[in-house]
Amino acid sequence: MPSRAEIVLFDDSPPPPGATPWVAGAAPATGIDITEPDPSWPQRYDDLASRIREALGWRALQLDHVGSTSVPGLAAKPIIDIDLTVADPGREQDYVPALEATGFRLTIREPWWYGHRVLRAAEPASNLHVFGFDSPEPIRHRILRDWLRGNPQERDRYAAAKHEAASAANAAGEHVMQYNA
Repeated sequence: MPSRAEIVLFDDSPPPPGATPWVAGAAPATGIDITEPDPSWPQRYDDLASRIREALGWRALQLDHVGSTSVPGLAAKPIIDIDLTVADPGREQDYVPALEATGFRLTIREPWWYGHRVLRAAEPASNLHVFGFDSPEPIRHRILRDWLRGNPQERDRYAAAKHEAASAANAAGEHVMQYNA
């Protein structure tokens, strides 16, 4: 379990020299689209979660709907973000083939950053973030989600910041990782 200090301190170190997080053939998306809240997002998450649980069984230690689509009333990129906790994200053979068989594709591999992997699915559009049980990042995601759910004024401030960041990123021709930053 991560310590309090690990949870509140964010490490955004760059990749090691010569390393890239992108798996061959994958690249960050451009053209950031922030849409109005969609009441179907929770059901899309439920459908994806069922698909993931069916594919992985006991290997899916925890699944959480995170990101902006998990906050009712929040404008978002129409992409369902999910945190998947596994015993060891470095053991891709334990989960990647099963997820690929259900339509996910491995796009990001960041062993230097909490063992993070991302698999994407097109239908419904989703990002599956994979972490180990000892990573503080899923805890941060849940804290932010729950804070925004419980504080509508903060949710609205966050939405305004998202619209501003998307406009700036689109005007500059930036990709989604630059928007996130």
